[in-house]
Amino acid sequence: MAKKQFWLVKQEPESYAWSTFVAEGRSAWTGVRNFQARNNLRAMQEGDWVAYYHSGDGKEVVGLAKVARAAYADPTATEGDWSAVDLVPVKALKTSVTLAVIKADPVLRDMALVRNSRLSVSPVSEEQFRRLLELGQTRI
Repeated sequence: MAKKQFWLVKQEPESYAWSTFVAEGRSAWTGVRNFQARNNLRAMQEGDWVAYYHSGDGKEVVGLAKVARAAYADPTATEGDWSAVDLVPVKALKTSVTLAVIKADPVLRDMALVRNSRLSVSPVSEEQFRRLLELGQTRI
């Protein structure tokens, strides 16, 4: 069995808010059209943890999800070799973790989120994920 991995996905709350994701209970993570992000989707495995980040105005990690289905061909792609995964919401963070806090934190400031802000799907180390939980006052 593969070791659990940790990820961060970004979404503008105006496009697909955490509350909508929770209400729907499951989402196909489609529409990613960046090769690095696509490769990260392809590396995701069922059961991996995912931090849900509101980009745009929010700029904060607001919730935790899990990968419910590993990578498959993105049904929204009309051309090219793109992938999607299915995610399910697990719980909201008790306290959201803002980008300002992430940039100031010695454990988090080297996250791909900070280094490559345009990347919509990025890996997170286990240490970084646990630090997000601690700052978010949330247990899993």
